[in-house]
Amino acid sequence: METIVPYFNFNGNAAEASTFYSKALDRKILYKQTFRESLMPSADAMKDKIMHVAFQADHLLLMVSDCTPEMSLTSGSNINLSLNFKEAAAIDKTYAAFSEGAKITLELRDTFWKVRFGMRTNLA
Repeated sequence: METIVPYFNFNGNAAEASTFYSKALDRKILYKQTFRESLMPSADAMKDKIMHVAFQADHLLLMVSDCTPEMSLTSGSNINLSLNFKEAAAIDKTYAAFSEGAKITLELRDTFWKVRFGMRTNLA
């Protein structure tokens, strides 16, 4: 595994949250993309919402995004960990291992941003 990236999700206020975190941690935003700017189809209400914001805090990369309407978000469940790998075999093996007994919210698949991506919630 290359890195683990904390990923904060919000219900429409990711832009404000990104400003807060970057100011509180005294860091510049490295990358910002709205749903409109991505290749992913999205509802009109999501076009100007944040798909990805990245900023560096010393050795830690932090990511922020708005949730799409089909994702449920409650306070306390809005932080995810993004596991990043250099090799596809390691991604497949780790995703399969973590998926045992988990709720799969997005099957592992190739994406338009050129990585394999999947989402699940571990119940234990």
